[in-house]
Parts: sequence; C-alpha cells; structure tokens
Amino acid sequence: MKIQTVGSICSGIEAASVAWKGLDWDFCWFSEIADFPSRLLAEKYPTITNVGDMNDIPQKITSDEIESPDLICGGTPCQAFSLAGSQNGLNDDRGNLTLKFVDIIEANDAKRLSKGKARTIVFWENVEGVLTDKTNAFGCLLSSLAGLQEVLTVGKWPNSGIIHGPKRNIAWRILDAKFFGLPQQRRRLYVMAGGKDFFPENVLLEDNMSALATYPHSDLVFNKDGHSFELFREYTDCLYSSYGTKWNGNAAAYNGSLFVVQDGRIRRLTPLECERLMGFPDNYTLITNSEVKKTNRYQGVGNSWAVPVVGWIGKRLKEYTGDKLALSLEKIDFTTNTIDLGNGYYYADFGKGLIPLPGGKVINCTVTPEECTFGKIEDVISTDAEEELYISPVGCYGMVRRKEERNLHMNKRLEEVLRQVSSQMSMEEIEKRSRVQKRGRFSTPPDNTSQKETSLVSEIPEVCSRKDEQQLTFNFG
Repeated sequence: MKIQTVGSICSGIEAASVAWKGLDWDFCWFSEIADFPSRLLAEKYPTITNVGDMNDIPQKITSDEIESPDLICGGTPCQAFSLAGSQNGLNDDRGNLTLKFVDIIEANDAKRLSKGKARTIVFWENVEGVLTDKTNAFGCLLSSLAGLQEVLTVGKWPNSGIIHGPKRNIAWRILDAKFFGLPQQRRRLYVMAGGKDFFPENVLLEDNMSALATYPHSDLVFNKDGHSFELFREYTDCLYSSYGTKWNGNAAAYNGSLFVVQDGRIRRLTPLECERLMGFPDNYTLITNSEVKKTNRYQGVGNSWAVPVVGWIGKRLKEYTGDKLALSLEKIDFTTNTIDLGNGYYYADFGKGLIPLPGGKVINCTVTPEECTFGKIEDVISTDAEEELYISPVGCYGMVRRKEERNLHMNKRLEEVLRQVSSQMSMEEIEKRSRVQKRGRFSTPPDNTSQKETSLVSEIPEVCSRKDEQQLTFNFG
C-alpha cells in the first residue's frame, strides 16, 4: 500500500500538514470555510487549493474538478458531540457533516475504483463524546463506512474496537496527547478505515510488550529568563476553542491547569504557549498578510489536532506492510461484546485496556502508546505575556466567589494565589466594579448578603459579576 496524495476536510489550521511533513505525502486540496483558518492556509500553503464547502466535494470529485486522493483526513465539527456544544449530535447541522464525510469517501472511492485504484484510506478525528452521542452518530458513521445494511447499535461504544464489514475494515482508538510529548491532557478519538485488503487495527492498536508508563512528576515552581513561575499541575487540561475568550466554568478553571503564575501574578496562557501545547511551530498562527486577533489564534489552535499524535499515526500508516495482528473473529470471540455480522464480518469491542488473546499475545487498546514521550510544561512557558492576559483582582475574586457559592472543589494553591491577588483592591472599588449587572442564580443580592458571603468578603476584599469578569479578563480584540 502506497500513499502519495492526501485530501483534507474541515482543514482548520492544518495540523495534518504539519504532522505529516516528513512523510512525502502531497496534499492536493484543503476544505475550509472559516475566515481565519482560510487566510492562514492561503499564506502557509499558497500552492494548495482550498475547495471551500465540504458539501460540494462529492460533485467536484465526480466531475474531476479536484483529484481523488489516496487518503482523506478530516475532523467534522466536534461541537455537536461536545459538552460545550450541547451534544445534539445528528440533530445539529454540524453533526450531519459527519454523514457528508461518508458521502465524500463514497464519491472518492467510486472515482478511484473506476480508474483501477484501491479504495480510499480514511482518517477521522473527533472528541470522545461522539461515543456517547444520543443520536448514535458514531454508529451511523461506522455502519455507512463498513457498508452494513442497517445501522449498528450497541449499548455503549467502546474506547477502541474494530469492524470488518462488507465494504471496508474500520478501527478506532482513543489516545491521550499527554503521552506523546505534549503536556496537555487531550483525549481524542481516532478512526481509520480502508478497503477489504487494508487492516487499520495494525496502525491504531499495538502489541503490548511491557508495562505502560505513567506520567512523571516535575517541578511546578521554577525560574526562566529572569522570571519566577508557578504552575498547578504537570500538564494542562484540554485546550478548548473559546479558551481566553469566555468563562464557562469548566474544570480547568478550578484545578488551575490552564493558568500560570508569573512573578506573583496569575494569567492565562498566551497564544504562543497554546501553539506549543498542541505541537505547532512557534507563532504558526501569527500570519503576516492580514490582521490577526488573539481570539482567532486561540480558536484556531483549540479546534485543531494534537500534532505529535497525528504524526505518530501517520508514521505507523507509512510503515504498514500488512495484517500482522490477524484478528479473526475466532481469535477474539472471547467476550459478549463481539457481534458476528455474518459472512465473515464482525464487530469487536476492545474496551479501553489491555486485551489478552489466545497464544499469549496482548493488544494495547489504552490511551497510552507502548513508547511514550513526555514534555515539560516549563518548556511551553513564554516570558513575554501581554498585560491583558493577567487576571485582575476583580476577576480573581470572582473565581473564589463562584467556588464558595457553588460549593466546588478548587486547587488549594490556586485559591491561595487568587485570594492574594484579589486582596490588592479595596472593598469599595470591588463593589463599584462588581455590581454592573444582576448576578446569577447562585449569588445573594447585595442587600441580603448571606453569612457565607459576608465571611468570604471579609476575608478577601473583592466581588465580581460575570459581565465584569468577562470584560476585564476574558475579551480580546
């Protein structure tokens, strides 16, 4: 199997092009409609055509307007399957693009088969929430790709598994970027498929040869280029597309993993640091031929792929020589989660652990690869953060207030730092800034302050409304 050409769908800022740069694969077209990523693609890859709307790709392939590549990669919009996107699945227009992705593969295969070529190699990435989508979007995707007559429905889609269907073989696995050299916990679902002579489980799954690594400890307090730094964990939580632009009360806001203490002040990560957390070259999103807002850079990076993980998959695909695992139904039929689809076709649930097979072989289906690489978050940190990235005393106390009002757990050291910073402003000034608008349902009105809020205010002289907090610390132009 030889891959020479690639088509990219929902290209974003093109993590695949960065990850597969050394594999001698030629990208023949991109597909992106958002303004900032499109401008970035035009500057970074001026010789590669951006075909625009993915809905038009089947017709363009059929009419030979664009090439029918050996490999098509894409990550259809994850918002339809994520917590942040309300998890509406196929009831969301963005979720329906997952099925349009299948239409593109079918059109590409029809064109390739008519020319005597093999079926397309398919690579698809998404959030792990697609596995629990209430509309069974993942089942629709797999069943369509496999060529099943009916949509496969299971009680719960596993973190890893395979389907050998009438039309295509499919494998999938969740992998965590923090084991691939990025100090970021970013678990994503990776799916690979191809014709009946391609066995993608040999790319995504591994022979287990030794005990799996655990994440190492490192210093959270250090000096760099004349500045003192403190972090709250060895790796960050998953970067999301709205990081730095709005408050959404996620776990990272309370465990502190997406904050940095620099010279005694607390701030958010810079766009440069976010690029490094995803494995991009420094200032990759700082295009030069048009205006770039921080918001653009945060969104572009947060919506993209973890470059080293995609690079690892690409390298294994490049090295693929055949079906070394030979996972026949007879060999793996040791669990009730294996379904015989008839005529030698089957579905296998490999769960999220180490799977023992007859003969002593063990298959690694975990989020951790056999050979791990660990990056230090210290290496991600930059010393040139702009002033507007620092959280004001009002914003610091707003986080503490929310924690108290909602009885949430917060990293103890993070709370100490927030309280220390917020104490720099007088109570009068805090009240002046914090009562811009009515607070949320968890807050007590100012003329009826509860004993809990009174004691908190006496400890730390700052209160912050949501509007004030966003205006002061989360909006960038």
